[in-house]
Order: sequence, then C-alpha cells, then structure tokens
Amino acid sequence: MIAVSGNLLLMAFIGYVLSSIAFVLAVTGKRWRDRSPEQHTNRWGWIGFSIAVIGFLFQTGFIITRWIAGGHFPTSNMFEFMAFLAYSIILAFIVIFLVYRITVIGAFVMPVGIIMLAYASVFPREIQPLIPALQSYWLKIHVTTAAIGEGAFAVGFAAGLMYLVRTVDQEKSTVSTKWLEATLCMVLMLIGFIGTTTWFSSAGYQATFQVPVSGITTEVVYTMPAIAGPKDATLVTEGVMKPWFETPSWMQGLNAARKLNTLIWSVLSGLVLYGIIRLLTRRRLAQLIRPMVRDIEPETIDEISYRAIAIGFPIFTLGALIFAMIWAAEAWGRFWGWDPKEVWALITWLFYAAYLHLRLSKGWIGEKSAWLAVIGFIVVMITLVFVNLVIVGLHSYA
Repeated sequence: MIAVSGNLLLMAFIGYVLSSIAFVLAVTGKRWRDRSPEQHTNRWGWIGFSIAVIGFLFQTGFIITRWIAGGHFPTSNMFEFMAFLAYSIILAFIVIFLVYRITVIGAFVMPVGIIMLAYASVFPREIQPLIPALQSYWLKIHVTTAAIGEGAFAVGFAAGLMYLVRTVDQEKSTVSTKWLEATLCMVLMLIGFIGTTTWFSSAGYQATFQVPVSGITTEVVYTMPAIAGPKDATLVTEGVMKPWFETPSWMQGLNAARKLNTLIWSVLSGLVLYGIIRLLTRRRLAQLIRPMVRDIEPETIDEISYRAIAIGFPIFTLGALIFAMIWAAEAWGRFWGWDPKEVWALITWLFYAAYLHLRLSKGWIGEKSAWLAVIGFIVVMITLVFVNLVIVGLHSYA
C-alpha cells in the first residue's frame, strides 16, 4: 500500500508539471496551425486544467492509500503536511479557475503547488507512529482546515504577484521594482533549496557529527555540506567539508544547527539562481514574466486575489486558531501557551484580518492590496519553514 501511495503521488506531481507546461503554452498566445491566439489560449488552458484535475485525483488517491497504510490522516509530519498544502493549493486553484476561467492563473498558481510538493519531497517519507499529543481526531480537523485556508492564501499570493508584475513599471528602478524583485528572488530560494537537496540526496551525501548533550554524546547526520555546524561538535565523517562556523548557542535543540544549515543553503542557492538568470538575460525577473500577464485586466486580477483570501480567511480562522485551541486544551491542558508556532499562527491571522479591514474599510485596492496579499503568504511560509525548521517548540515534532 505504501508503494502504491508513493506512485500515486509521483503521478500527481507529473500531472501538475504537465499542467503548468500547458498553461505556459496557453499564455504565449502564439498561433497553432490555423487557430487564432484566443483559440490557442482557450484550448491549451482547458488542457492544462484537465491535467491539473487528473493530478488532483491522483493525489487524492495518495492521501487515501497513505491514510490506510499509516492508520491516521497523513498530516503528522513535514512531508505529509507540505504535500497536503500542495493539495489544498490545487483545490483552491480548481475552484477559482472554474469561477473566473482565466488561463494565466494556472501559469502562476500551478508552479506554487509544484514547489510545495517538491519541498515536501525533501523530508523523510517514512510512516511513523503518532506521538501521544497527535493521537486525536483533531489531527485531521485542525490541520486540514488550516492547510485549506493557506491553500487559498497561496492563490491570493499568486494573483497579487500577477497584479504587481502587470502594473509595476519595469522601465525604471523604484522601491516597488526592488521589492518585487526581492519577492521573486525568495521564490527562487525555495526552488534552489529543493534542487540542492535533491542533488545531494541523489549523490548519497552524509556527514555525521558527534554532539555532547547533557553529558551524553549524540550523533547528528547532515545530508548537505555543513556550512553551519553543531556547537562543540566533532565531525567524524572523513572527506567531507568542515563547517564554516558553529551555530549560535541561543539556537536550542539537537537539530537546530542542521535546520539552520538548511536555511542557509536555501538562501545561497536562490541567490546563485537569481545571479545566473540576471547574467544570462540582463533583465529583471519581473520583466521576463510580464508578457504573460500583459493582456489581463489588473482589476480582474485584484478581484481574484481578494476573493481567494476572503474565502481562505474564515477557514484558516477555524483551523489554525479555534480548532487548534480546542485541541491544545485537550492535549496540553491549556488553550494558549505562546509556543512559537501558535504565535506565528496568530500573527498570520492578524495580518490577514488587517488585510481585509484595510481593503473593505479603508479602500486599499490595487497595488496596496496586492502587496499585502504577497507579504501575507510570505508570513505563512516563514511559519511553515523557519518556525518549523529552526525554532524549537511544542510543534517541533513536525
């Protein structure tokens, strides 16, 4: 059953990639035999959508079979949660596409889903028994609703990014162009991290450190070269790169150094990718992408971003706050404990609450609204990546 589950996820990933390619072909608008650009766009847009639905069905099969194999809903670790987040993004995209029928949405949203699913693949895939705190029916209720809300936020992010690429003047250097470029560079950092992790994993790279913890020597295994090494550790693997520096002592936890190392590789690989693209094209990333959205009305993109966030916000509120607090009371005997993950979930909720307030009460539409949609999902990713991988807390089991 586990092998079947893995194959279904692979088929879903392939489907999402093919769907993205079809959407990119659609938005090129080039003539295809005797068809007009509009016919070409519609034809390939529906092909891309159909393939996305097929991939979504494959991933549904993955969730069901892994649930059966593991005996619990598959959202108990980083691999399972990030895979389900990708699933939620595709679900939100399918709904938004059926409402608005705008092909270019797929060219921006589908790659986000692919990145999340690829990011999930870098984590261990083994099915492990649930720790006591997770042995509850609240696991599937709390985590799934939170992920579905974040999936809608991802669509809002993609549409907000589309709006900025469409409207920010790229002919001159301004504060907006610089921040937009920085945002696109962050996306490249995640892509670069996935690429480097896959590369070292396929090469079988490992470096083992012996770390003294409370008088007991424990081993920590790195799967990427150690830029940041564990504090006071001894490298026992021969022929591998020695750490450039030790992790600061304030970063607690046995795996804190390895997680920081992961974050550093993400930043460096993204910057290298960005530098290569700029050297080859001599253009900003936004300038390269802008032809894809040139023919789309900015007001329509703005509305899509708002609608996606407006749908996701109440779902996220239920999952990440209300259901989470009920489960925390059952598992730990308190509704709130200022755990880092809880704090960042609250920060995310407050940010999107402010987004909706500013848009509905203060008239923040257009570029201001788009920036908030983009920044909001960056906050989500900080919660999912930095807080989960670096900061130690009750949710560190993820």
